[in-house]
Amino acid sequence: MTESDITELMRLTFMLIFRLSAPLLAVALVMGLIVAVLQAVTQINEATLVFIPKLLGIGATLLLLGVSMFGSLEDFTRFLIDRMVAAGGS
Repeated sequence: MTESDITELMRLTFMLIFRLSAPLLAVALVMGLIVAVLQAVTQINEATLVFIPKLLGIGATLLLLGVSMFGSLEDFTRFLIDRMVAAGGS
């Protein structure tokens, strides 16, 4: 395995991490922003109020996208195992 192969694997790994985490982080960010605006408007300053909407939003996102996320992770794992077999055979 050459240095360029390892670099390519690292690039693919980081892209997968980004694709898997981006929807969850975006939902948490939007939910946090919505709750912060509502807290500012109503002047309710409760720090724990933001956790339930974030938890529900992330849970809904996982229900909607969890199967495709797991499929991407499974495909990447198969790709890595195939690469390990190919590297061990040569």
